[in-house]
Amino acid sequence: MTLEADSIAARRKLRRSLSFWRIAAIIAAALAILAFVLAGGPDGFKRRTDHIARIKVEGLITGDRPFLKMLEKLAKTDRVKAVIIDIDSPGGTTAGSEAVYEGIRKIAAKKPVVSVMGTIAASGGYVTAIASDYIVARGNTITGSIGVIFQWAQLQKMLDTLGVQMLEVKSGELKAEPNFFKPPSDKAIAVANGMIQDSFRWFTGLVTERRHLPADRVLVLSDGRVYTGRQALQEKLIDAIGGEDQALEWLRKEKKISETLKVVTWKPEDEDSTFGLGLVKSALGLEKGPLASLLMTAKDAFDVARLDGLLSVWQARP
Repeated sequence: MTLEADSIAARRKLRRSLSFWRIAAIIAAALAILAFVLAGGPDGFKRRTDHIARIKVEGLITGDRPFLKMLEKLAKTDRVKAVIIDIDSPGGTTAGSEAVYEGIRKIAAKKPVVSVMGTIAASGGYVTAIASDYIVARGNTITGSIGVIFQWAQLQKMLDTLGVQMLEVKSGELKAEPNFFKPPSDKAIAVANGMIQDSFRWFTGLVTERRHLPADRVLVLSDGRVYTGRQALQEKLIDAIGGEDQALEWLRKEKKISETLKVVTWKPEDEDSTFGLGLVKSALGLEKGPLASLLMTAKDAFDVARLDGLLSVWQARP
């Protein structure tokens, strides 16, 4: 009986010990995952050493807060010795492009910044590029489209056909003008044009300043047309033909950035990274593949639909 009791007690003790170590292992794994997430994934560990940061400007530029906060962090992070801006964007809102431009200029005040244009870097995408110290584009990159646009639909004829009449009471004749429901007055058009011209002077002023071009030449180049990378190089709107290799060569040759520094991609921090949802998205295959492409297409369509105000964008709508 004594041997049996001792055996039972020993087994119970062993079970308690195994349970303890199982719980300890689970806690350790959870802490490791938390540390991984807080560090920003595998690239987060790389950020703890000196490196060149790569940021991507893709799709419509709206100056969203997470992206602007990332720019602020890049400017303050001593481990970042240079920044490469990878641009593939037709532009976006004028105010959003202005915010991104200012954020990049704050970085450039402390460390070298170079832009690499992809398929398209037009309008607000070009505003982003000229914020850097050096611009590289592919020969067939679409760029330029220097200008500002304000668009609205005119639905009066359709409403007349449907027998729908829009009534309004407003505090002043230019309140909510122009609008969808009636042709704009000459005064409303003049006000809208005044806004456009003011933003256009801002845009061309940036090009004149950043590209060191005569103001009269910039006005000729700023009729809204787009250019290939080769044409843009000829007009001195960019500095070189190539890709990231040429950008790195410039950083190393002209800015004395060490060849040993790795290029690390930075991404805006959002709720996904804060709560570890990025790992879930990765596990479900939502970061890459057909489903990710579908979700991104839907997001871009939504972004186009909600664009408001003055736009610096080229061919955002199909």
